[in-house]
Amino acid sequence: MRLKSKRIIVTGGASGIGSSICSVFASEGAKLVVADIDEDGAKKTVSLINESGGEAIAICSDISSEKNVKSLIEQSVEFLGGIDVLVNDAAAFIFGNIEEVTKSHWDKVFGVNVIGTSNMIKFSLPYLKKSQNSNIVNIASVSGFIAQPSFIPYNASKGALLQLTRCLALDLAQYNIRVNAVSPGAIYTPATEKHIEFEGADRDKFLKNAAEISFLKRLGKPEEVAKAALFLASDDASFITGTQLIVDGGASV
Repeated sequence: MRLKSKRIIVTGGASGIGSSICSVFASEGAKLVVADIDEDGAKKTVSLINESGGEAIAICSDISSEKNVKSLIEQSVEFLGGIDVLVNDAAAFIFGNIEEVTKSHWDKVFGVNVIGTSNMIKFSLPYLKKSQNSNIVNIASVSGFIAQPSFIPYNASKGALLQLTRCLALDLAQYNIRVNAVSPGAIYTPATEKHIEFEGADRDKFLKNAAEISFLKRLGKPEEVAKAALFLASDDASFITGTQLIVDGGASV
């Protein structure tokens, strides 16, 4: 097992990519805290893990709040006994052009995607420093380095997350803490349906067009992103830091 006895926190674990990461990591022997603002969704993920013989608990938390994150880390350490790996998947999906986006939109998307991730890392760091071969995996997006119409707040936040990943890799190398990112492309998740609704698009046409962008002519699956995160979180990636692993079927090439 590639993560045997590893103590891991996954934010955004209630559904989609985050839930798949939790399931894949648990199958590889990890002991998990599934954190999400969606408490019912997090509990569902945990139930599936525990029914399969894994070990996990759910903690409801808004990572944009320092107070919430401090409590989350305290509860996590009480259950896990420490922290070996932190996976930051929690994200706010806000789209629009520059004229439509309000200050509250900017506050929310950066509050979760950038500041929330920073909060998680800041308050996990004392425990990551105590662990051997600890690491951080940030779930970014190809949206962080390509232009897309009316994606301004989301893309800006993911671009910031990629730069945060690189800078942290440099700063935390002295503690032997690796920091990497996974950048998914078009992956079918509940967020896909939200985006279709936002666009007011024909669902079948939208999904077909999204699939055509990929060299492989299909949408990705959450578990395919989870396996990329697994590689970066495992000792197989022991000499990899400060990079992003793109999982988009070749669409951004």
